[in-house]
Amino acid sequence: MQKQLKAPANAPGDRKPPAEVRTKVEEIIEDVRTNGDDAVRRYSALFDKWDRPSYRLSADEIESIVSSLPQQVLDDIVQVQASVRNFAELQLESLREFEAETMPGVFLGQKNLPIRAVGTYIPGGRYPLLASAHMTTLTAKVAGVERVIACTPPIDGQIPAATVAAMHLAGADEIHIVGGVQAIAAMAVGTESIPKVDLIAGPGNAYVAEAKRQLFGEVGIDLFAGPTEVLIVADETATPATIAVDLVSQAEHGPDSPAILITTDEEIGREAIRLVEAILVDLPTRDFAAPAWADHGQVILVDDLDEAYRLADEFASEHVQIFTREPRRALEAMRDYGALFLGEETCVSYGDKVIGTNHTLPTRGAARYTGGLWVGKFIKTVTYQEIRDLSSSAKLGELCGRAARVERFEGHARSGDLRAARYGGADLSWAAGIFDVSALGNGVRA
Repeated sequence: MQKQLKAPANAPGDRKPPAEVRTKVEEIIEDVRTNGDDAVRRYSALFDKWDRPSYRLSADEIESIVSSLPQQVLDDIVQVQASVRNFAELQLESLREFEAETMPGVFLGQKNLPIRAVGTYIPGGRYPLLASAHMTTLTAKVAGVERVIACTPPIDGQIPAATVAAMHLAGADEIHIVGGVQAIAAMAVGTESIPKVDLIAGPGNAYVAEAKRQLFGEVGIDLFAGPTEVLIVADETATPATIAVDLVSQAEHGPDSPAILITTDEEIGREAIRLVEAILVDLPTRDFAAPAWADHGQVILVDDLDEAYRLADEFASEHVQIFTREPRRALEAMRDYGALFLGEETCVSYGDKVIGTNHTLPTRGAARYTGGLWVGKFIKTVTYQEIRDLSSSAKLGELCGRAARVERFEGHARSGDLRAARYGGADLSWAAGIFDVSALGNGVRA
């Protein structure tokens, strides 16, 4: 049985962006495709009030920008990136190449090849989002990506120095101060000054997300991401103040960010609601957090933790925090989430900013079918085949002929027939008058 202690004022919005967003994004993409840098410059001036001879930062500019920052800021960036790098390297080690002999002389294998060129987008808006540089650019470089083009918009008409430092220290090969749909389109189609890439990664506003959606297929993308989400599962051992602070910490991402508590204890639920309201009173980011809590915040009372975990899986939230007596039980009980945070000792903010796991995660129920951004996203796992035993090729040829003809693919069947005849002496009547099978040789390698 479930009881709503706090219901959201608004139902979840339509997943499809408004028609005006789709139309405007399509218009900008086509303009950039047709007019290249001229279009990028026009939209940068229009939307960001930003123009300069080249949007790409030179090596000297980057050096000057990085050196302008306090040493503590640089030290912190280095420390955080060390954590992200370490986790990405552990992920990379888990990707195994192999080659196996599956039947006599038949060798099948897989290789992991980094994508050649990746574009990373680090959003700006009101605040510099350094962590997005760590999660995208650094992870791509750990994967072995040869060329990473990083774009970020100006903030209030200024180059965001800390973001540039994070991009540079993460290993970006080029840094361009350009944002919005024009940046995504330029990286996807290529312009005179911004090279075309093969995959684009990084979060952004509704226009950036729609640009990635429209360009998907022409380039790869990391994943479709929506408003940040947090869900907390709590039992009677949880601390209401910790719950409240952590709900607010994610609500401040934006006015459409859901913050949800599922609890087995009514007193804890009601106290958490009271504390959230108190925290919001003088929170500097209340313009975002307060409407997020009012419109999308929920507190749900359930009978037991089994029901709590089932309900949490139905939400399939981006971030799920487990504040229970035995938090690791969630590892077995749950399967639909972007990332789990086990116990009150950790929090989503650690995942967002410092701990090392990737914070680019699925939202709006996408956790039912995908995980988040990881080093493997920047790697293509490809296969290869080799046959060294002629009799095995002949047997496979006969099987291929039969299997293909069931599907009425005669060309495929004849490709198999040829090898069955060449290496096993099978009949090849359809080749009569076309070519001499005996002239093909037996295929023995020199």
